[in-house]
This record gives sequence, C-alpha cells and structure tokens, in this order.
Amino acid sequence: MGKTALIFPGQGAQRAGMGRDFYESSEAAKSVYDRAGELLGMDMKSLCFEPNELLDQTEYTQAALVTTCLAMLEAIKERKNIRFDAAAGLSLGEYCALAAAGAMSIEDAVCVVRRRGILMQEAVPAGIGAMSAVIGMTAEEVRAVLRDLKGVEIANYNCPGQIVISGYREAVEAAAAPLKEAGARRVLPLKVSGPFHSWLLEEAGSELYKVLEPVELKALSVPYLTNVDANYVKETDGIKESLVKQISSPVLWQQSVETMAENGVDTFIEIGPGKTLTSFVKKICKDAVTVNIEKWEDMEKLA
Repeated sequence: MGKTALIFPGQGAQRAGMGRDFYESSEAAKSVYDRAGELLGMDMKSLCFEPNELLDQTEYTQAALVTTCLAMLEAIKERKNIRFDAAAGLSLGEYCALAAAGAMSIEDAVCVVRRRGILMQEAVPAGIGAMSAVIGMTAEEVRAVLRDLKGVEIANYNCPGQIVISGYREAVEAAAAPLKEAGARRVLPLKVSGPFHSWLLEEAGSELYKVLEPVELKALSVPYLTNVDANYVKETDGIKESLVKQISSPVLWQQSVETMAENGVDTFIEIGPGKTLTSFVKKICKDAVTVNIEKWEDMEKLA
C-alpha cells in the first residue's frame, strides 16, 4: 500500500480571501485564526480575508500564510482522522510541515514566522535584490550560465524545467539575456521583496537562530523533509540549525519530492491556497496522486 504526504506551499501562494470559508465553517480553523491574531497583536482576519496591501509584504505574508495553512489542517483533522506518512513544505511551508509532524506547536510556528518575515524583509534594502524563474532549462544548464556571472545564484529547484535564481537585482536582470541565449524559454521576474534563499540572507539567518533557540521542539509523529538537503528528518536534533540555513540556501523541492517517491509516497495532499505544489509534483512524478485543499468544498476530496 502506498504512502501519503502532506505538503504546504511557500510565500507567493497568498491571496486575499484565503481561508475565510474555513473560518466560517470550522471551529478548529476559527480558533487558529483567533489565537494567531491574539499572539501577534494583529487583525489576522482582515489581513487574510480582505483585499489589502500588507498581505504581499513579507513581514505580514509569512504569518498570514502559515496561519491559513495550519487553520485548514486543523479543520481537516476536526472533520476526518487523516493518516499521513510524511510532511514537507516549500520554504516557508516547512514550518507548517513541522507543525503537522508534531515537532512545533501552532503558536510557536506562527510567532517564529512572524519574526522570520520581519528579519527577511529587513535583511536587504528594498530594490537591492530580486528573484526570477527560469523556464525550460535544466539545473545543470542554468548553473553553467551562472558560473560566468557574479551576484546571482540558484535559489529554488522547483521541478523539471523550472529553476529560480536570486541575488542582486542588476545581476538577476542581467542574467536573463545569457539564459535565453542558452535555451531558456522564459525568464520571469518574481513579485518578491527580496533576494530570498541567497547568500544575502545569511545575516537574517543568524538573527533567526536567536528566535528559534528558546522554542521547544517535540518528538516528530511522522518524518518531515528539509529544504536544505531533501532528506527525511526523524529526530529534533539539528532542526533549528537547518531552519537557519534554509533562509540563505537553495530550496531542494524537486529533490524532496523525489526522496518521498523513492520511499513509497504516491499520494500528495497540498494544503493551502493555490495549486503550485500540486503542479510541481505532477511534473516530478507523473504517476503520483495529487489532492489540493484550498477551499472548504475541497474537503470532499478526502473522502
């Protein structure tokens, strides 16, 4: 019998209105939103449910998205005794995976990512850094082009044919031409506020460790996969150090999905707004069963 993994999206999946139907339909979800708002001293409902400019600002995005994904997860658990064998998340989503696996409380996850968002927002002045998605090239081909360039490096291995680069804005923009000459179909600038998962975020990682240090991690009920090495984690030792490194290291999402598939996972349930990870999984493992839960009516898919 195959195995099931829960997967959680990263920054960029957020949208106004996300989770409103869960808040209105589930006491468990409502409790997560209300508690997060109390802990962070912000109107989480307005931030997530109403159109506003703050939702796309990193320091608010991260807390809002993690709150939403974990509220959805709690609603699922309230309604159905869901069984899963592993958990993983893309970048920010790794905190949801940790909470799903029982290693981090929902309260700690929300508070840590709030600070994480602020640190990442403040790490590099606005306009200095940038990120772009490179479509239609292998990782090896992208690396070959970047070898001759300075100030830009690979940030995400999303799926076959989609690599994200990050670094100084001028360097990222200048890389577009040689990448297209080398075979990229498109090089798409991403709407992000900083050069995430690059060396420019190392100082933010150091500050994040101070936030993580007092957080109590509990034994994992199921293993989760880290972004930095795409390996299963079954013990809490080293988790905080990995989360620190993750901020300035490439996200090995494709490799993480491949690791899960090699270990028998054939069903992936994406919890959170959008279908980005579902799309990636289908390109990585064409035979995988994928389910995405982003609206209350999607709960029927779990029957």
